[in-house]
Amino acid sequence: MNDKQLTSILNARSVKPTAMRLLVLDMLAQQEAASSLSDLEEQFDKVDKVTLYRTLKTFEQHKIIHSIDDGTGSAKYALCSEGCECNPGDLHVHFHCQVCKRTFCLTDYTIPAVNLPHKFVLKEMNMVMKGLCEDCAG
Repeated sequence: MNDKQLTSILNARSVKPTAMRLLVLDMLAQQEAASSLSDLEEQFDKVDKVTLYRTLKTFEQHKIIHSIDDGTGSAKYALCSEGCECNPGDLHVHFHCQVCKRTFCLTDYTIPAVNLPHKFVLKEMNMVMKGLCEDCAG
């Protein structure tokens, strides 16, 4: 993505396009798998971990990215689809490869609707399948 496209994404979500935010957004846009905070830290020569974490949290609050709990103990982050509001109907399945440890968004597969018992209130949902990705299974 070019700077104009990245700036447009941030502006659409009312996020000021600072240099750091543009760098992080560009890095996330280039990834084929979700990235953890430590994955992103490794991509930058000198970055303040707190600033990077705050950038990710800002992106998550403004629904630019979503976090994934894939069971590894480290949250992963991936770009949301355009127009995503992170509502239950927008949520998709994730796949964690047990060999290469990458986590992928399977955006073509939505999380099935669940009828909760009376007075239960859904706040968030996550569905992670585990196995071997295409590269590792091949």
